[in-house]
Amino acid sequence: MAKVLLVSANVCAQPYPVYPLGMAYVAASLAKLGYEISQFDPLMHDDWGKALAEEVSRFAPDVVGLSMRNIDNVDSLSADDNWWVKTAKSMVETVKAASSAPVIVGGSGFSLLPGPILDYIGADHGIQGEGELAFGEMVETLMAGGKPPNMVSSSNPRLDPSQFITPLYDKGIADYHIERTGMLNLQTKRGCPFICAYCTYPCLEGSTFRQSDPRAVVDEMERLVREYNPTELFFTDSVFNDPKGRYLEVAEEIIRRGLKVDWCGFFRPSGMGIEEIGLMKRSGLFAMELGTDAASDTTLAALDKQFNFEEALAVGEAANQCEVPSAHFVIFGGPGETRDTVEEGLENIARLGKNVVFAFSGIRILPGTTIHKRAVEEGVVEPDNDLLHPVFYFSPEVDGEWMNRRITEAFTGRRDRIFPPEEGQMRMQVMTNFGYKGLLWNKLVDFRKGR
Repeated sequence: MAKVLLVSANVCAQPYPVYPLGMAYVAASLAKLGYEISQFDPLMHDDWGKALAEEVSRFAPDVVGLSMRNIDNVDSLSADDNWWVKTAKSMVETVKAASSAPVIVGGSGFSLLPGPILDYIGADHGIQGEGELAFGEMVETLMAGGKPPNMVSSSNPRLDPSQFITPLYDKGIADYHIERTGMLNLQTKRGCPFICAYCTYPCLEGSTFRQSDPRAVVDEMERLVREYNPTELFFTDSVFNDPKGRYLEVAEEIIRRGLKVDWCGFFRPSGMGIEEIGLMKRSGLFAMELGTDAASDTTLAALDKQFNFEEALAVGEAANQCEVPSAHFVIFGGPGETRDTVEEGLENIARLGKNVVFAFSGIRILPGTTIHKRAVEEGVVEPDNDLLHPVFYFSPEVDGEWMNRRITEAFTGRRDRIFPPEEGQMRMQVMTNFGYKGLLWNKLVDFRKGR
């Protein structure tokens, strides 16, 4: 029986370590084909290089798969220090020093820049797009003595929801993450029909929602609770709340079965009110991460968000009334940003009340996005720049240093207003040191009167 070692390339544990879900999907597919699998998460090891070399020697894999979740931390103020492509290269070198097994790289981060990353890290083969079927096919070709292409794209056609499989969680890795955070993660759907100017989800997963049956989603939730006993589950969908309301069917199914587990996810701050949020809270929703992305109608329109700030404000107020902590993620410096929109945005953020706000400066430019096209047209990047190293878009109509200073001034004295992003990491680390687990930022919200 051929042996496959799967390695997560994610070494970032801020604000908390995240279970490598993509690796688990590929592991499940390979297990179905009869391969012996070992899964390696570097976050579990103080010296991941030594641990990885030891695992390669112990397991003696015939093939090694590397799953790249992220390229960098998309923070213009610290991205150069958090450029994880270099880490992936080190992992490939570690594997090759201990084994002659071919290395196949894939994952969402890799799929954004497959050619440049494959060349840089020195892996033997790459898979762009969903890896469940493509990885197994490549391994079978290798085991039969064939020579697969250096690069395979699995995006056409994309997997149908009927082809989605249950991820194979590794018990040791799951136990580690639950001990550290109490959380495991899962999906209800893939793809995104929205056209946000900076976003890569449509490039990675397609421009339509491919949704699992709500009953299958809750089956998976029940299995995770039964087998691993997490205290929280996080839905990693591009956005949990789809316009047709199937997300509410998931909540209703959780309630119907009487499943007791806290859960959260990413949400679009539009089209939800007290009724929808209240229903989700009854099913276990304990916090909401909102992709607001800009704080003035001018900049929201320039990012193609297709909602206005009043809608985002209304969702935040409904969450407050339901006493569900919510966090708005807001980017300053994007298209259309001026001194006036910065000031307007800060005034709007002040209206959010008991909502946490994470602010970012500038937009990481990635291929296939509207912001990339705009950046080329404006001369921010050359057309032949492969974007492997972080490049950020800033509106030419606002001074970045002034903008960062104003955000810092406006947020001073508010523990629920976080900028720069590294400030949030420091606050979360303090909470971790005091023994807090889970999402963490939701602990910054207190709905008691006067708090």
